[in-house]
Amino acid sequence: MQPRTAALVSVAGGAGATRLCVETAALLARDGASVGVLDAAFATQGLSQYVSGRIDPDATALLTDDADPAAVRCDLAPAADGELATYPAFAPFERLAAAKAPEAAERVQSVLADLGASHDYVLVDTPPVAANQAVAAVTSAGRVAAVLPPGDRGVDSLQRARGRLADVGSDFDLAVANRTVDAPADTDHALPTHEEEGIPGEPAALTGTGAFTASVAALAESLFETTVGVEFEDDSLLDTAREKLA
Repeated sequence: MQPRTAALVSVAGGAGATRLCVETAALLARDGASVGVLDAAFATQGLSQYVSGRIDPDATALLTDDADPAAVRCDLAPAADGELATYPAFAPFERLAAAKAPEAAERVQSVLADLGASHDYVLVDTPPVAANQAVAAVTSAGRVAAVLPPGDRGVDSLQRARGRLADVGSDFDLAVANRTVDAPADTDHALPTHEEEGIPGEPAALTGTGAFTASVAALAESLFETTVGVEFEDDSLLDTAREKLA
């Protein structure tokens, strides 16, 4: 069965999993799919920075109050052929703590099922596997991808993260080295740094045609065992990115 949910897990702080979730979702929405991005990185709440306007209720309410996902949903990229819906966390410490509790984490699987009923694909922005909601995400999602920061720090963090996943009976399906052109040993894919760092005005993969977007497209294809029909400035870019994942 084709996977339709994927947890992108930061193996260390600053790995860039939030942006990678948004870019992957944007690429799939550009290709006509309906995609949801669920924020489980409660400590950083990075997904909220992509959203304008008031966020209330937020993603923590899905786990603590059984909130309706439609009330939490914040749409990005209205001009895309598909849908890019985000479910960001933006809450005070008390609510964040409640959303990290074991009983709240037990609801992650049902929340993913609810979102899966509304979207073709669901991505989960997942923090390092050291909190209840992160464990729930990696054990509930159909695919799990590690996101590494560049350099030795990323490689070392990947090994620690693999050990934590083994403790809960799981493993990574993919290991993605972010912001580098070369995939280190024990990783499956590398994504180059985009010229616009930080929080972009809009996801680069919505309109990009260069190597960065091609790498995101190859990752999306591998995560969800699908094929995207996005065109690139050079037809060989996507083929090259696919080969790196083969």
